[in-house]
Amino acid sequence: MNVKDTICSISTPQGIGAIALIRLSGPQAFAIAQSLFAFDFAQLKPSVAKFAELKEQDQLIDQVVVVKYVSPHSYTGEDMVEISCHGSTYIQQKILELLIEHGCRMANPGEYTMRAFMNGKMDLPQAEAVGDLIDSQSEASHHLAVNQLKGVFSAKMKALRAQFVEFASLLELELDFSGEDVEFANRDRLSQLLSELKTEVNNLIDSFKAGNAIKSGVPVVIIGKPNVGKSTLLNTLLHDERAIVSNIPGTTRDTIEDVLNIGGVTFRFIDTAGLRNSDDEIEQFGIERTYQAVAKADIILYMVDATTTSVEEIQEEINFLKEEVDMSAKKLILVANKIDGLTEMPRHLKQLKEYEPVFVSAKRNVNIESITDQLLAMAAHHRLSDQTLLTNVRHYDNFLKIRESITKIEQGLSEGIPTDLVAIDVREALHYLGVVTGEIATDEILNTVFGHFCIGK
Repeated sequence: MNVKDTICSISTPQGIGAIALIRLSGPQAFAIAQSLFAFDFAQLKPSVAKFAELKEQDQLIDQVVVVKYVSPHSYTGEDMVEISCHGSTYIQQKILELLIEHGCRMANPGEYTMRAFMNGKMDLPQAEAVGDLIDSQSEASHHLAVNQLKGVFSAKMKALRAQFVEFASLLELELDFSGEDVEFANRDRLSQLLSELKTEVNNLIDSFKAGNAIKSGVPVVIIGKPNVGKSTLLNTLLHDERAIVSNIPGTTRDTIEDVLNIGGVTFRFIDTAGLRNSDDEIEQFGIERTYQAVAKADIILYMVDATTTSVEEIQEEINFLKEEVDMSAKKLILVANKIDGLTEMPRHLKQLKEYEPVFVSAKRNVNIESITDQLLAMAAHHRLSDQTLLTNVRHYDNFLKIRESITKIEQGLSEGIPTDLVAIDVREALHYLGVVTGEIATDEILNTVFGHFCIGK
């Protein structure tokens, strides 16, 4: 990206609407805007909306509202103009054509936010939060993105960096006196700092699962034998005919996903192929995907037919599931379906208290709220919180590298490795922390971060 260019784009969604917003930003923004209007653009007060006619020669294109932002007091930190026009696709494209004709070029995805980062308006985690804020689908994910945009995450990174710098400075003092064979560093303080850093880094790494679930949705997998009502339950939860329902076993042969917001928490429901022995190659492939979905899920809705399934059968299937997948960190809800017409709930299934059985009729929408209540209770830690969480895979990967550096520092100190070699590992940890905050940013990192943004942001 050439940041010396003046860029333009439509910043509102594609298609026809009441209003469309067109942005231009860069060193020639005001001069190019002047070419579209009859009034003296230099006399327009910054941040004050002005109603104006936009013309091509003497032909009126549209009546618009134009706002001028003077560097550095704009989103990008550059001279910037926003034009609000009517939402006609013809008008939008015509204005863009005029801007390009007078010297603009079309903005690349995320280029406005990238320029804001490069001009010091925000750091890299805050820039990433802009994308998360646009994509937020629940109160919890919105809250998390807003906190990151406000700099809560950045403040945590700054404090962490200060601890690493203090640790490095203690080692550097010792290096200054290395020729006199003096151990100058306070080893007790070094151990304390290293312990604090290790705890902070481990807590952040451990928070990624919860942070990612808030951002993307808590993964909930629906499993069970064929024809127990898994697809019907999915449709009932979503209030939509999302999955095909049939009495023919093996109808669902692949995972079907959709999201639902319950009480401010986004859940990502995954309907799966029925678990059974099958000679059908395609169905077998679907069953393999079921186990893959279980491995990735936080919560498992294990469905059984309340009228025909025995306790022994349930225990056997759950034990088999535990052999196939690590269930230690997962929560399981036993959903006993097809209670239609039953005068009392099957007593034998009530024995399975450890799985908190819920008796429902997915077909008739009976007692479904008991499932959603349990889901909310199990996802309580995904609710609103001011705790600093990792939500970004890029951050997570770099913190894993920081933890590796801390491990090497620990080993170096315990094994009496020369201080100058230990200092290399400390600088390595600071490097990866700088990659997280954007203090160290390559073209590859910037392309990864801003490449998924929409063109107008």
